Amino acid sequence: MTSNREVSMPAAALEFGPPRHLPTPAAACPQHLEQAAGFGQWWYDPQTGVSHLSPTAADYLEMPSRSASRLGICLAHVVEDDLPELTRLWTGASPQRPMDIRVAGQARGLRWLRVTPLPPDPARPRWRHGLLQDVTALTHAAVRERLGYALTEYLVGTHTLEDAISNVIQLICRNLGWEWGAYWNMEDGGGRLYCRHFWHQPDARLEQFSAVSASLKMAPGEGLVGRVWSTGQAEWVEDMSTDPRFLRRGSAQMCGLWSGYVFPVTYVSDDGERHRPGVLEFYSSLARQPEAQLPKVSATIGALIAQTAQRLETEAVILRMAQVDEMTELDNRAHFYAQLNRHCALSHQQGRRFALMFIDLDRFKPINDAFGHEAGNAVLQEFAKRLRKLAPPPARVGRLGGDEFAVLVPDSGDEQALAALVDAMLAAASRPFGYEGVALTVSASIGVSRFPENGQSGPELLRSADAAMYRVKENGRNGSNVFSTSSPDTLAQQRAKLAQRLAIETELHEALQTQQLHLVYQPIVDIASGALHGVEALLRWHKPDGTTVPPDVFIPIAEQSDLIVDIGRWVLGQTLRDLASLKGGALEKLKVHVNMAASEFTSSALPQMLEAMSTGLEVPPSQIVLELTEGMLMRQPEQVKRVMHQLRDIGFEISLDDFGMGHSSLAMLKSLPISSLKIDRSFVRDLPSGERDRAIAQTIVDLGRHLQLQVIAEGIESAEQLQVLSECGCGFGQGWLLGRPLPLNALIHAFPQGRAR
Repeated sequence: MTSNREVSMPAAALEFGPPRHLPTPAAACPQHLEQAAGFGQWWYDPQTGVSHLSPTAADYLEMPSRSASRLGICLAHVVEDDLPELTRLWTGASPQRPMDIRVAGQARGLRWLRVTPLPPDPARPRWRHGLLQDVTALTHAAVRERLGYALTEYLVGTHTLEDAISNVIQLICRNLGWEWGAYWNMEDGGGRLYCRHFWHQPDARLEQFSAVSASLKMAPGEGLVGRVWSTGQAEWVEDMSTDPRFLRRGSAQMCGLWSGYVFPVTYVSDDGERHRPGVLEFYSSLARQPEAQLPKVSATIGALIAQTAQRLETEAVILRMAQVDEMTELDNRAHFYAQLNRHCALSHQQGRRFALMFIDLDRFKPINDAFGHEAGNAVLQEFAKRLRKLAPPPARVGRLGGDEFAVLVPDSGDEQALAALVDAMLAAASRPFGYEGVALTVSASIGVSRFPENGQSGPELLRSADAAMYRVKENGRNGSNVFSTSSPDTLAQQRAKLAQRLAIETELHEALQTQQLHLVYQPIVDIASGALHGVEALLRWHKPDGTTVPPDVFIPIAEQSDLIVDIGRWVLGQTLRDLASLKGGALEKLKVHVNMAASEFTSSALPQMLEAMSTGLEVPPSQIVLELTEGMLMRQPEQVKRVMHQLRDIGFEISLDDFGMGHSSLAMLKSLPISSLKIDRSFVRDLPSGERDRAIAQTIVDLGRHLQLQVIAEGIESAEQLQVLSECGCGFGQGWLLGRPLPLNALIHAFPQGRAR
């Protein structure tokens, strides 16, 4: 009967191959030849489960004995992730192919061994036999090469150090076997080091260590990180729990971290000054020795990161020189023009308005003549500071040259606010400027142009604003002209348009009070079955004299005033009243889509107001679908999202209208509590012949399906459009082909059982 305990052998029997009472293997090799050749041998007896090792193999596996009755004893130092496959190879349960394993011993740290199975020995055909080779040096070289290539790829292509540093830490940890890594650098103006980026293996205990590190700040010279920062010399920590230099001893002990390596990231600039972008630290639960691999590559890693930091610093200086006016710190002419053109393109896509101010200082040349250019520069610098305070971001302020400035004011729909800003800038120019005890006074002439009324490109807007500014100059200076052309006829036309807008606004107030506003409902149809899926509420204005004011005329005017809020409440109330009147009929569960204005969706009072209205009329919130556009969402995304979630919690559904026309990101889209997307009619119009429009429609349909959202196509006017949408898998549609907007009674008649007659 075979014993399970280890076989006891005399020392002489251990000199060549396995024990002497066993048949000597044909390939047995003396120990000194094994060491010279760089390999050891192992044998495994499947019948007894005993493993035998040559002296070199036992040394590689850090085994005190050359025999083990269980594999768990023989392979005790093998990294756990490598054990399953190695066990199958060792016992012959898997195809006999060489494999590389990791051995984490206390004596020599982490090493790589190559296990190569050999054919059975004829003298003992049932035994497994193979070789062990130490390939640590080869593996280290390959890892260093792979690591260097990956680091170069990360760092050379990055535009900010923050984009790459987390990936670099993770790369080092994964390739070199460290469990936790971090990057420290100096906080801006704070004089203390903080943990800016970190990465660790998935482990709850390591998360605690990360939290402690993120909350800690160190002065230069304080702790191990502060010491490495100050000296520029790498440091080992052999036992993190007892080393007095290490400030996180308690946390390291709790999470099982034992040893680590900390090294600086430094470089010397062309002027000979040493720069220290940061410090890198890496820690492991194993006992590390100075012979471990990281010190051999830390200089390369630090140099690569330092070179990247130096490159980015140089690029930032070059970029600043290219974009910033050196004297005033404002946008220079070229950069301001570029930003203006970019804003024109974005505003055209999003249907937004903005204003451009052209500012010229009056009586500036006499200051230069009387007090010198230094006095003039002091005036320009102080006026630039005043402009920045008056026009904080997202407004942009630029110096176009000399004493000329420009201000881009986004989303300038509020005319009163724009006028107040112009007056504040005139006052800022009129306040005295101090220079060497002398009060210098100037004034300003300001011309204003608007996008898109006064130009749809940067040059057009600048010409209009410049012409308006010169009209102020001609009329005595120190003033502003908010009309942007010098033509009297065009000026008269603009005044006529303003008078017409004010008249419509006044009549709209009256229309809201005298029931001139009405709702019609356009069907939303299930494309596959033809069943009525829902309707969209559309607003109409019929004057007492029988004329109709188109929505695209009065809605923009309402949006520029507070009227849009009152109109929006009326539309919601009337929609709910109409739904209440459908109870008991075939359409009692009808869903109604209602368009919302941006100002409504940013109101925190909207959810409570809508809930009270639906409760009072006993209409379930689920029958109301509130529509907002991507452009509305992006104006105040956080506030709008909060309101959306509150509405969804109450039970109202939300649809994203005109999808594809805005600029919401997919990351934001997946977090929105929406139930449907509406494909904008601009993509539907050319579907039969437009391959790109078809591709866009198909993409939106696929996106909706993957996000489990209903997709509704707007503006369907032909059978060809409907056919393409059906082939794309679009679920629902609306348009004149499927049903024109109808008053409520006509809608009930047209869809008596939820289907068209």
